[in-house]
Amino acid sequence: MGVSAASILNQLLRKQNLKPQPRPQPTDAVIKTILTYLKAGRIRKATSILFAFPKPFPYSLYALFFRLCSSHRTIVEARKVESHLLTFSPNPPIFLLNRAIESYAKCHCLRDARELFDEMPQRDGGSWNALITAYSQSGFPYEAFSFFLCMTRSGVCPTEVTFASLLASCASASQLLLSKQFHGLLSKFGFCDNVILGSSLVDVYAKCGVMPDARRMFHEIPHPNAVTWNVIVRRYLDAGDAKEALFMFSRMFSTVAVRPMNFTFSNALVACSRMAALQEGIQIHGVLVKLGLHEDNVVSSSLVNMYVKCGRLDDGFLIFYQLRFKDLVCWTSIVSGYAMSGKTLEARKLFNEMPERNVISWNAMLAGYTRCFEWSEALDFVYLLLDKVKDVDHVTLGLMLNISVGLLDHEMGKQVHGYIFRHGFHSDLRLSNALLDMYGKCGNLNSARVWFNHMSNWRDRISWNALLASYAHHQLSEQALTMFSEMQWETKPTMYTFGTLLLACANTFTLCLGKQIHGFIIRHELQIDTITTTALVYMYCKCRCLEYAIDVLKGAVSRDVIIWNTIIMGCCHNHKGNEALELFMAMEAEGVKPDHVTFKGILLACVEEGFVELGTECFQSMSSEYHVLPRLEHYECMIELYSQHGCMDELENFMRTMTIEPTLPMLKSVLDACQKNEWPILEEWITEKINKFKH
Repeated sequence: MGVSAASILNQLLRKQNLKPQPRPQPTDAVIKTILTYLKAGRIRKATSILFAFPKPFPYSLYALFFRLCSSHRTIVEARKVESHLLTFSPNPPIFLLNRAIESYAKCHCLRDARELFDEMPQRDGGSWNALITAYSQSGFPYEAFSFFLCMTRSGVCPTEVTFASLLASCASASQLLLSKQFHGLLSKFGFCDNVILGSSLVDVYAKCGVMPDARRMFHEIPHPNAVTWNVIVRRYLDAGDAKEALFMFSRMFSTVAVRPMNFTFSNALVACSRMAALQEGIQIHGVLVKLGLHEDNVVSSSLVNMYVKCGRLDDGFLIFYQLRFKDLVCWTSIVSGYAMSGKTLEARKLFNEMPERNVISWNAMLAGYTRCFEWSEALDFVYLLLDKVKDVDHVTLGLMLNISVGLLDHEMGKQVHGYIFRHGFHSDLRLSNALLDMYGKCGNLNSARVWFNHMSNWRDRISWNALLASYAHHQLSEQALTMFSEMQWETKPTMYTFGTLLLACANTFTLCLGKQIHGFIIRHELQIDTITTTALVYMYCKCRCLEYAIDVLKGAVSRDVIIWNTIIMGCCHNHKGNEALELFMAMEAEGVKPDHVTFKGILLACVEEGFVELGTECFQSMSSEYHVLPRLEHYECMIELYSQHGCMDELENFMRTMTIEPTLPMLKSVLDACQKNEWPILEEWITEKINKFKH
């Protein structure tokens, strides 16, 4: 068994005491000097004076030393104090040795704490609690459980402190069964009314994933305090239930005796951010101003983030600008807000002004570039990031893979893969799936399949979906359907899986396979979401089975503009212009607002059926009635409408009054119509414009 540093120091000190010592100073004067140094924060100097003095000191001074060594994490000084104590006080009080154990634990030296515990001639409940707490707080929950068993077998009764440490260990180890057993012991020992232990039970049940039990325990606490309320709000937030977190926060105000903590306000604001609940966020902001907490660092960062996430970027910046002290979190929040809102120039300016940055700040700026598809700027930023940041994280690497996809740079993706593998990130499932997606979208399906096989021990449904999407994207529908058959042996398909497969069927006109997938969904009584409904409509339209597409549309629980656009464009694809116009009328009657895609379908339907007057009216009503600005494709549809049906007066008037500059293909289309319909004046004007393009 190894010898601890404390034991070595003890032996050295005893040898030193055998030598002739200089005449000691008066103890009171030495104590006064030591206290002066301790008050000034010079723990090392104070310890040196204590260690050199060959007489015992009052126990209160040793206790003060252990407390300061704990708070400053000074392990060497803690060992010296313990050695001096044991040298000149062979039988020190148990409470002092308990403080020494606590000090070693705070300094993350569990070996010293355990050796001192084992060497203690006598122990009390505080000794056991100190060691159990030491293991619990240091991340060794099972050792804490083991010592609890030894404690009870030795006849020492647990206290509230014991159970607080044990419940914390249960939370870190997600030990639900043990938590319930400790809950029973709490009842047996009569500790159920203790608000701290009640709060710990709420916390441990929530961390073990049983929010109903956590909520039930919360309601059993007679007088929950601010910490208890903070725990329940935070745990609902962690569970992804922002609505319930906000509800519990609002209920707290009915308890007059409790004032929310700043962390509770912060959690409530995070809930508002996730729900885009602007009005609730504004109300919380008002309460913060009233209580004078709006400039608190934790709260102010959450306020900025709330306004940014709710689309009120200017309000978020105003709060940020007015803060006297802006911490790193607050800076990162405002940079992220501008970056993710598409204002990358403003975001970069703020980023450059940041007094300090961490990897999260760099990721926030990089995410903005990727979100806005500014690939060249993102790549330049990556080079700068790698030059300034030593340790990137999984988020950085995921964004770099996105850039590889955006640039279709397979070689860059390979380099990122190499970095991921060398630095042990490959076991991160999110990054593994991102790699799979990168290989597929960059067209390297062989590498995608090899990496997918390599992931066999940790892949999930997202991995399967990524590979299926890659095959479907590259028109390899047979391979995608084969993968689907293999997938069912390992995991259950999702609605995304079916959407991908239906897209593959649409692109290859495999109606039979599309019907089989539709039948699979119906047979297994799967809930069809909007995306899958749209994919079914698209597949039937592409496979020229319009009746089935309309039946799917009629059976949809909710119909958004995308589904209506899909069926209207599908009618045009199947040369059913009248049906497209009828569906447009049904769409309007249902209260769905058309967009630019809808109007493209309507204009194509007018071209198909020769409804020149109706097409003209629809084009004019786009901006005047529906507030949809015409795009290039709408102008092309109008030129096709007039050209195909020989409406040369309308075509000439349209070309001369266009608010955009016509493209070369447009001009050539009009020139063909002029030559076909013998319309020389317009022909001459169009020819001049074409010649200008050539020169």
